[in-house]
Amino acid sequence: MTAVDVVSLLGGRFPRVSPRASADFPAINVSAEDLPAVMRVLRDECGYDLLTDVSGVDWGMDAEPRFGVIYHLHSIAGNAYLRVATLCSVGEPPSVPSMVSLWPSADWHERETYDFFGIRFEGHPDLRRILMWDGYPHFPLRKEFPLAGVETVLPDEEVAAETGVKVQPAPMAGGPFVAPQEDTVREREPRAKDESWNERRPKPEN
Repeated sequence: MTAVDVVSLLGGRFPRVSPRASADFPAINVSAEDLPAVMRVLRDECGYDLLTDVSGVDWGMDAEPRFGVIYHLHSIAGNAYLRVATLCSVGEPPSVPSMVSLWPSADWHERETYDFFGIRFEGHPDLRRILMWDGYPHFPLRKEFPLAGVETVLPDEEVAAETGVKVQPAPMAGGPFVAPQEDTVREREPRAKDESWNERRPKPEN
């Protein structure tokens, strides 16, 4: 089933649903206002019985709405995938309706998206951070967040003692990324100028 087929099937009930350009499987755009009703039709009438993933999109600081959410649905019986994209409300925090009442698997995916993008899922039964700690002041996958992280005091002395480090800030002068022009394609991947510390290289002294 193509995106045009899905839009045709949704018929005149949701005139704001439109096909979305996609390089792999069918995709559609849905307004946040229509999202719960459209998703219910996709589950109950179109056979998309499995929600496999939810992720956020940051279109950049100048975009409005700046944030969006992408859902990946799968029909087990039809062995078909569908991508559903919606834009968040404008303002802070950005928000969209939660899909947990339709697919329980949305629970942790929405918490992860909230944790990294700050997108609120209205109606989520337990919207807490899932990987970062409570009180962490940043959303690490927003575009203004430096690739190498920002200096943040670890909240637990035991964790700080175990790691022995804080995250080092990315050097912003001249931009945070470099792309070496030599070696293999893999080695030319853009990377932070400050590669910081990791499991194999201890944190620099300063």
